[in-house]
Amino acid sequence: QVQPVESGGGLVQAGGSLRLSCAASGGTFRSYAVGWFRQVPGKEREFVAAVNWNGGSTYYPSSVKGRFTVSRDDAENRVYLQMDSLKPEDTAVYYCAAGVRGRANTGYDYWGQGTQVTVSS
Repeated sequence: QVQPVESGGGLVQAGGSLRLSCAASGGTFRSYAVGWFRQVPGKEREFVAAVNWNGGSTYYPSSVKGRFTVSRDDAENRVYLQMDSLKPEDTAVYYCAAGVRGRANTGYDYWGQGTQVTVSS
């Protein structure tokens, strides 16, 4: 059973960049799709990005497409979320999730604890 662990969150000014990292604790991400989600208190969780099990396909909603890039490094057992041109509305807790059946915004069984991203205006 794999346990995702996020890192890399922090405070950044609008227009800046951050790279989030998701490590696989207790297992490996091989054969797993990995997705990124975010949530603001009082709002529903929002899908942000996903990469399939072999890195051949990536998925993004229109709200982040062209600004966020998801990638995986199976040698390091990590998945990254590069976030550029950040906006204040990107402020949220960002979660990493893994699932053998994962595809785009669904099918994830294992979730991390989240990392806070705050974008100041």
